[in-house]
Amino acid sequence: MEKFFVSFALMKNYLKIVEIDEYSITPKYLQLINSILSGIESGKIEKGDILPSINDFSIGLEASRNTIERAYKDLKKMGIIESVAGKGYFISNTQFKQPLKVMLLFNKLSSHKKIMYDAFASTLGTNGAIDFYIYNNDFNYFKKLLSDKMENYSKIVIIPHFIENSHMAYEVMNSIPKEKLVLMDKLESGVTGSFGAVYEDFEKDIYHALERLLNKLSKYTTLKIIFPEHSYYSKDILKGFMAFCRQYAFEYEIIHSLKSEKISKGTAYINLMEDDLVELIEKIISMNLKVGKDIGVISYNETPIKKIILDGITTISTDFKLLGEKTAELVLSNSTEHIAIPFLVTERNSL
Repeated sequence: MEKFFVSFALMKNYLKIVEIDEYSITPKYLQLINSILSGIESGKIEKGDILPSINDFSIGLEASRNTIERAYKDLKKMGIIESVAGKGYFISNTQFKQPLKVMLLFNKLSSHKKIMYDAFASTLGTNGAIDFYIYNNDFNYFKKLLSDKMENYSKIVIIPHFIENSHMAYEVMNSIPKEKLVLMDKLESGVTGSFGAVYEDFEKDIYHALERLLNKLSKYTTLKIIFPEHSYYSKDILKGFMAFCRQYAFEYEIIHSLKSEKISKGTAYINLMEDDLVELIEKIISMNLKVGKDIGVISYNETPIKKIILDGITTISTDFKLLGEKTAELVLSNSTEHIAIPFLVTERNSL
């Protein structure tokens, strides 16, 4: 009975220290590691302290045994804890360099965002502890996450894409101490002060990308860009597109949907959304037109499947890996530099 009360008191004490956020994309084992490290840093956990058993922690945190085992295994590798057969785990070392606490806010998940995350996390390595959140382009959720958690982090990295209330998002981001703030993927003019940023220059990027494709585009008379009406994509894309068309005397049109679009020879289309690419190709095929001959197709964002579709789709895309790496470098160096990542053009048979 006495052992039960000791175990219960120990578990109750650790549940006050350890934070597991069900809304975070960060794996629970990493959240557990970060919480224990933070507890040591704050003095709430001291050298020689006994940790709850794997079973007790699993029940108390409503997490799997594998989660607790992996966290303890990694903490052991870091030299933070040791284990004694029959007695369990205890804190063996409190002298360590605490990694930077980084709050990473993505607007959504996608294959491209995964490349950015993986490159960011790999470059940060053991120098940073990441708590990863997806706000789904939802301003209210974005605001709540920051207001609830901003104080807990030394760096806050944000991909700032909003369908609505973007002007209010600027106000929220301006409330973040600028030494903490790093913008990723998109530079917002409404965010003021000295902060780090790694971004795409959408207006210049699409203009120069289309210039590189000018020889192939010259066989088409009209360029059309499919730009969804309610979209988080930067309107600067449209500025660059229109500037190119005017400079090189192309007829052009901005369309929001393909539903009523009549496909005609001599037109090249630029799509941003993957769903629009599928619909466009279906329409072209149904009219027995040839991609790369009758109709041109340029797609935003490189993916492996675009190497194969219709003998290859031409893409314009940022270097997502480099974007993630450079953002992590800014975080580690505490730099307020602004770095533009240029587009890559991959020419294939769709033009």
